[in-house]
Amino acid sequence: MTHRHTSRRLALATLASAAAATLLPLPAAAQAYPTKPITMIVPFSAGGTTDILARIVGQALSTELGQSVVIDNRAGAGGNIGGQLAARAQADGYTLFMGTVGTHAINEALYKKMPFNPIKDFAPLSRVANVPNLLVANPAQPFKTVAELIAYAKAHPGKVNFGSSGSGSSIHLSGELFKSMAKVDMVHIPYKGSAPAVNDLLGNQIAIMFDNMPSAIQHVRAGKLRAIAVTTAKRSPELPDVPTVAESGVPGYEATSWFGLFAVAGTPAPIVTQLHKALVKVLNNPDVKAKIVAQGGEVVAETPEQFAAFIKAETAKWGKVVKESGASVD
Repeated sequence: MTHRHTSRRLALATLASAAAATLLPLPAAAQAYPTKPITMIVPFSAGGTTDILARIVGQALSTELGQSVVIDNRAGAGGNIGGQLAARAQADGYTLFMGTVGTHAINEALYKKMPFNPIKDFAPLSRVANVPNLLVANPAQPFKTVAELIAYAKAHPGKVNFGSSGSGSSIHLSGELFKSMAKVDMVHIPYKGSAPAVNDLLGNQIAIMFDNMPSAIQHVRAGKLRAIAVTTAKRSPELPDVPTVAESGVPGYEATSWFGLFAVAGTPAPIVTQLHKALVKVLNNPDVKAKIVAQGGEVVAETPEQFAAFIKAETAKWGKVVKESGASVD
């Protein structure tokens, strides 16, 4: 009996030790995050503003976190395809999402059925940048100012086409808002990302575009595109000679794009905190700041709570714009 009881105690002790050994690595693993590459899903094609900003931030985060940040471009449906993929990813900190004003403030008003919930499916980390949109035209087009564009569009209704990075993007809505406020008939041509739209603009397949400044400014500087106006309330320091749309004949017009980084909802709080601290440190890095500013962007580093409140306000603002402009997905 004594021998059996001793054996039983030894067996139980062994099991307890094994259980303890199984449990111990979990906190250590959480503290060691990240232990493998991180994927950052970008819901638009390579070469567009979302992609440009993601690569600037991703490269710096790789250095800060000690793991590669792999950019995964998943374009389509105004950012909804990439958004859906990210929303369904495992909430372990190894999937991040570069969201935009489109994916997190506009699409809900434009799409009758969203494949993800912008609020419930994501954990906001921080905005990355505010970016002006730039009204650009192919140099072969017969207008050089907003007033000339309006006059031409009114004389040729339905003949001026404008490209965008996809239905529901801020680039699309900037054009729809312009159509509504300037009372002109222009045709929207959606693309799967800004880069393919810019390519067709360079080839004069489309006439104009209200593109995010980072993906258009290089072509303006090279003389391949004509900058007509910026969509913000004030002129951009990067293109001080380019007037605003509002001062060029459409008073009250204003449209700004923004971009921000998200984790998947349900990601453990310590990992969210670690990611947020790393992101803010990266955004305050002088080299990163300089790269974003050179693209025409304004760096924004904030708390997750501030970012969440901003998204709530933006959703209300753009929902109203969608309704008043009559914009709809194609």
